[in-house]
Amino acid sequence: MSTQILLPRWLIPIEPRLVLTGHALVIKNDLIDAILPVADALARYPNAERIDLPEHALLPGLVNLHAHSAMTLLRGYADDLALMDWLNNHIWPAESAHVSDEFVFDGTQLAIAEMIRGGTTCANDMYFHHGAVARAALASGFRMMVGCSILEFPTPYASDADQYLRKALSCIDEFAGESLLGFTLAPHAPYSVSDATFGRIITLADKLNVGIHCHIHETQDEIDDSLKQYGVRPLERLARLGLLDSPLIAAHMVHSTDAEIALLAQRGVHVAHNPASNLKLASGFARITDQLAAGINVGIGTDGAASNNKLDMFAELRLAALLAKGQSGTPTALPAWQALEMATLNGARALGWDDRIGSLAPGKQADIIAVDLSALSTQPAYDPVSQLVYAADRNQVSHVWIAGVAQLAGGQLTRLKSAQLLANAKRWQARIAPR
Repeated sequence: MSTQILLPRWLIPIEPRLVLTGHALVIKNDLIDAILPVADALARYPNAERIDLPEHALLPGLVNLHAHSAMTLLRGYADDLALMDWLNNHIWPAESAHVSDEFVFDGTQLAIAEMIRGGTTCANDMYFHHGAVARAALASGFRMMVGCSILEFPTPYASDADQYLRKALSCIDEFAGESLLGFTLAPHAPYSVSDATFGRIITLADKLNVGIHCHIHETQDEIDDSLKQYGVRPLERLARLGLLDSPLIAAHMVHSTDAEIALLAQRGVHVAHNPASNLKLASGFARITDQLAAGINVGIGTDGAASNNKLDMFAELRLAALLAKGQSGTPTALPAWQALEMATLNGARALGWDDRIGSLAPGKQADIIAVDLSALSTQPAYDPVSQLVYAADRNQVSHVWIAGVAQLAGGQLTRLKSAQLLANAKRWQARIAPR
């Protein structure tokens, strides 16, 4: 049995909201075994491996609640464009030409390396070639919720909604029992999925006990087009179909009325807030403070690297807090503690994994990060939580454990090979750039 004692300057369990000093965290195999005063830990576990973190904050790994991991290979491919122009005229044609099992595996591993180095230990993905996403996560020792994309129109991956669903079900069966993996059915968006297909997705999700992950109310155009086609806004259409009665993560939810916020809260819908992507695509400003005040569980996502252009959860949580203050005109809106909860426990709760990850407590999975706050840019450290949200940089993440396994130590990846990932990225750039 492997036992490690982590000795940080500050230990931040997230739940409850407190900062412990003079405490140690003990990892035994894949679980957190104990959190207790340093002297007690050293006495109780005399043979454990000791890891000193004298200027570090120890906290749960960050949960990226909305990502398209493989799209790292399209980072910077088509920037400064409106969403539908970006999708229809650039991203979807590039995907049609290049996306394959190999593309998705390589792109997902590149994304995982970036996320681990930035303190993210779990991501809620949505893409094609679901088996390649799952294999990349397992090969990297990364915790992944694999979203099985479903659309009506053909791509090289599937010809119609029936085939997308068949491939999703096959993938869920193939990886059943893998402790680092979970699955969602991921209808792309209301404008790309029919009523009949949504009905089938709801039935299958309930039967399989899996969640649903969907882009909803990302742009005003999406809402205007729904009003023309269906006579109602997308959320009302989805509510009538019964989608809101299933475990649902609504990605973006930028445009929401008071009535819609109340409906989301009533039905227990989780929201994945993507502040950088929303800004870059000029999608708008999500009413996050109102959503949180209504009792909606809101987590934070990066979206894909093609629309962000980085998978940096520290940047996202800082931006989320600042946007909430600026938008509301209230400097007390979305304080540091709440932003950090959104990036950890709220994300875990949205995935149905809050009994495993998202906070530091005995019996939970040892998904843990250490952030070195000794840098000039994070000194003096009066309040480590404020420093983590408003001042720290992802490059200050020094250690990452996922299920008790060190994936980053001293700022260096322990499992993934940077040289190979860089070579893969350059190989794909050479293939894609000529188009």
